[in-house]
Amino acid sequence: MKKLQYIDRSTNQRVTEVVCYEKTMMFLYTSRLGKGVSTLLSRTPFLSRLYGWIQKRSWTRKKIPGFIKKNRICTKEFKKSISEFTSFNDFFTRELRPEARPIARGDDICVTPVDGAYLIYPNIAEFGEFVVKSKRFSLSKLLGDAKLVEKYASGSVVFARLALFDYHRFHFPVDCLAGPTRNINGYLFSVHPMALKDNFNIFCENKRTLTELKTEKFGDVLYLEVGALNVGSIVQTYTAEKKYSKGNEKGFFEIGGSTVIVLFEPGVIQFDADLLKNSRMGLETRCLMGQSLGRSLRE
Repeated sequence: MKKLQYIDRSTNQRVTEVVCYEKTMMFLYTSRLGKGVSTLLSRTPFLSRLYGWIQKRSWTRKKIPGFIKKNRICTKEFKKSISEFTSFNDFFTRELRPEARPIARGDDICVTPVDGAYLIYPNIAEFGEFVVKSKRFSLSKLLGDAKLVEKYASGSVVFARLALFDYHRFHFPVDCLAGPTRNINGYLFSVHPMALKDNFNIFCENKRTLTELKTEKFGDVLYLEVGALNVGSIVQTYTAEKKYSKGNEKGFFEIGGSTVIVLFEPGVIQFDADLLKNSRMGLETRCLMGQSLGRSLRE
């Protein structure tokens, strides 16, 4: 099987991704039997909730040191010491020290909202014509709101995929007035590239949450959190109708992989050149939360 590669933004080097539970993932997404099992898991919320419940048991703490070592996670960034985590889920939803993720300065700079692998499409209208294995991406299905579809149809979209080893708290990318969160029910298909290569519309089928952000420099921004296999809980920690600064925490994902999607109106943002270049090559760029995503085009 072809190895997954991305660009590490800190070094600008192409890197082969370490796939957590690689043999399991290959079974679930490359074999006929495995695909049937993954579909069953994705469409059965009870199984996801059960898995999440198990990961909150105290005995799962024993998995933490091995997981950290295998995935080379920097423990110096943690707010807690390893011994303070009460379960694997507690570790998974860990907080970091503020200095671990400096926020790019400038009122006209939008920042990356999560640690993860980024793909950017500066024109959704063109992306709407992109077909993956005969599965066309649908903005209408993603948003479930005709007015929002019309508003963002010619805008830009950012996909940020979080791996199991990533920091799983998500943050505001811009200074904003944050609206209430709307829940959109759906399944919990995996957002791993092995699954996405056959159906990019997974984002439109999975359980997700949507928040509108009112901003001065970037117009109205849509922020979506998308659940994935074994992610039954998307937890919001912010308060609606309150102003936030970029980099402030918005919430977190509980155990599993997941994705954040950010949509911009037309003509409001110029994305950073390296992110655009890599995306055009079909390569994700692995970024840390708080790095520059793009600059406002508004005066």
